[in-house]
Amino acid sequence: MRVDVPRLVTAYYAQHPEPIVPRQRVQFGTSGHRGSAFAGTFNEPHILSIAQAICDRRVQQKVEGPLFLGIDTHALSVPAFATALEVFAANQVNTMIAVEDEYTPTPAISHAILTHNRGRTNGFADGVVITPSHNPPEDGGFKYNPPHGGPAGTIVTQWIETRANEYLESELHGLKRIAYEKALSAPTTHQYDFLDAYTRDLASVIDFD
Repeated sequence: MRVDVPRLVTAYYAQHPEPIVPRQRVQFGTSGHRGSAFAGTFNEPHILSIAQAICDRRVQQKVEGPLFLGIDTHALSVPAFATALEVFAANQVNTMIAVEDEYTPTPAISHAILTHNRGRTNGFADGVVITPSHNPPEDGGFKYNPPHGGPAGTIVTQWIETRANEYLESELHGLKRIAYEKALSAPTTHQYDFLDAYTRDLASVIDFD
């Protein structure tokens, strides 16, 4: 399947969802929100709202450790990453991003969360995987993994969905955001080698002899 990437990315930034249109609201399925910028279901206001809702959820649940942030190769993943980082940095969330802008498999995010949280009683980490999984190339996805490392359950996703839609309805009132360049250089933004950590740990438990 082919997709016009420049037009898709333009739609991500240019189109604004209408909260009164049910299909254009934030809607979480299995752990995350999915949609297409062309259809007004995966646009920058969606990601701004969801990212801020996740920050609010972290405060409510006292999740004070790092947030591991990874992306896949879908065309909307990089724009959504930039948008999310702007919000996470503005909320002073310690965000771990991949070295050299690498793409990050979902299991590597779960592994990073579990590795950080192992044996802890506080300072727990969580994560976000920007992927629509098996959806078509024009789609984007934004999934939240709480401190247990796996996909967020219904209670968590309903909370985030409700909060995110409140931001959409209020035209993003109260949302925190800084410029992408400042977010990249923020003291709360750190590089993390997801793939090296994952493969090293995997190799340590596999007997290749």
